[in-house]
Amino acid sequence: MYNLPPRLDAKLNSSQFSNLFTFQVAARHLSFSKAADELCLTASAVSHRIARLEAELSIQLFRRLTRRVELTEAGERIFEILQQTLGDLSEVLAQPVDADLAGPLTLYAHPSIAHSWLVPRLAEFGLRFPGVRLDLRVGNDRIDFRTRQIDLALYYGNGEFHGLVAHKLMQERVAPVCSPQYAERHGLTGAVEQLQQCTLLHDSLAWDHATFDSEWALWIRQHGNGVPMPKRGVTFDRSDLCVTAAIHHAGVAIGREHLVSEAIGQGRLVLPFTGFTRSGEYDYYIVHPTLEAMPRRVSACIAWLQECAAQTPGV
Repeated sequence: MYNLPPRLDAKLNSSQFSNLFTFQVAARHLSFSKAADELCLTASAVSHRIARLEAELSIQLFRRLTRRVELTEAGERIFEILQQTLGDLSEVLAQPVDADLAGPLTLYAHPSIAHSWLVPRLAEFGLRFPGVRLDLRVGNDRIDFRTRQIDLALYYGNGEFHGLVAHKLMQERVAPVCSPQYAERHGLTGAVEQLQQCTLLHDSLAWDHATFDSEWALWIRQHGNGVPMPKRGVTFDRSDLCVTAAIHHAGVAIGREHLVSEAIGQGRLVLPFTGFTRSGEYDYYIVHPTLEAMPRRVSACIAWLQECAAQTPGV
């Protein structure tokens, strides 16, 4: 429980409640202009409402800097309480009391795992939870749960998610993959030294703080038998695009087992050197902020994802 400044012990009037909502939107964006867009107001109107609230409560909520605003310590505490309170209220209003598996759920995922693993399973999710309105967002960034209003995130990483709760979903293994035609053309089968004649396909955002060639550098260091890193390459910002390029004979990609197994089974990709192996400590995780009371639809989604992972070959 947060200790609020004594001035907030007084009863709030209707004007202050309205201005507190304006403050909550501005604090979420850390921008008066973005708050104005959301509230259909002018930026000066937002600024005026917040200034009036600060004056009436005798509390400074924002520090006004040259080109931005930031929350004061008191503003931060009040914002966190407003977020929780408004979130609880929205959840109650969004569904009937007896429909605790209904309502909105926003899931953020890295594009490759969303495209290759998650989206093909969403029909089952809809049948299992018909009352849940799933909103799937994709991107390569580590999102700020406070500002993005995301319930869960599905990440590929090493398990280090500071300040967040992480559930390991699936272990991952990797191996170089290419089309059968590309392997034959370059004589790759069992001949890792032939990589020197090939184009490497790089996922430049393989994990947080990865360099453009991190995946290949790690594999070559572990399995390359002293072969230098080939210089010719094409860089993407998604692993599934590397795989698509490999299927169409553009080069050799590092294939993650859960993303390429289907293409290998169909004969569109081959493993020219070795089978799948562990490469570092990078796996798939379900991540969310610490919650005092997790909505049932969120816990049900976590359990469903874990069930899907358990049914995935190689987990």
